[in-house]
Amino acid sequence: MGAPVVALALGVAVRAGVGDRPPLGPGIAFSSRYVLQAGIVVLGATLDLGEVASVGGSSLPVLIGTLAAAFVAAAAAGRALGIASPLRTLIGVGTGICGASAIAAVSTVAEVSQVEIAYAISTIFAFNLVAVLLFPPLGHLLGMSQSRFGLWAGTAINDTSSVVAAAYAYGQTAGSHAVLVKLTRTLAIIPVVVFLAVRRRRTVRFARIVPWFLVWFLLAAAADSSGLIPHGAHHALRVAAVALTTVALAAVGLGTSLGAIRRAGVRPLLLGMLVWSAVAGSSLLLQAITGT
Repeated sequence: MGAPVVALALGVAVRAGVGDRPPLGPGIAFSSRYVLQAGIVVLGATLDLGEVASVGGSSLPVLIGTLAAAFVAAAAAGRALGIASPLRTLIGVGTGICGASAIAAVSTVAEVSQVEIAYAISTIFAFNLVAVLLFPPLGHLLGMSQSRFGLWAGTAINDTSSVVAAAYAYGQTAGSHAVLVKLTRTLAIIPVVVFLAVRRRRTVRFARIVPWFLVWFLLAAAADSSGLIPHGAHHALRVAAVALTTVALAAVGLGTSLGAIRRAGVRPLLLGMLVWSAVAGSSLLLQAITGT
């Protein structure tokens, strides 16, 4: 299963057993965000910029197709289920781009309530948990190669932490591939937020929507490409990246409230399932069509 998956499951189990512990909140929030980002930056120090560009570029047809599938499914299924437009938008971008980060970015330019944000994030987290446990065995069942699984996980799993957990459970190569695909996908936050801001005549604060840790990731990859990082250090760096990711996934688990997911209600969860299924299915279909 891999250490990150086990850490996530243990975190959820501990949270369910002992309940919310407010004094732990700051540490959980820090670890689930910044420790995860640090792990990704460390991973960047083991990758060549040419590999980053190659994987990111080759994944674009699948990425664009899955984003379109997410937005169309969210709009159509959301209307059929009678879900208000703001919540449909949040679930669509959260599923199509990068989970809670995309929801937070969109909330800066869209008129959404805190309740809608909470429902959307709870819905996304529910399917993150399912994906982490379901994707690796499905990948083996389908006989997917490491790179194909990495592309599938990177395009079809919502949150970065869950992408990392599921992909590294499948294999080291799948994990590295999925991270590159996911980081390329994360950049879609910028045009989507700009489009929504223009549509609603809002001001965009780029400092709040640009994923700055991606800049550090690219700088780390540039350092490796230029020979500043010895090749012999790659193994230790990969171990460190997995260790940091494991800590982050434990924090994600500790911060996941099963009660909040239940309170989100049936319709948002059903919409989340339909949108997520559309994204996962379209990713597999587009891989078959494009041969990637």
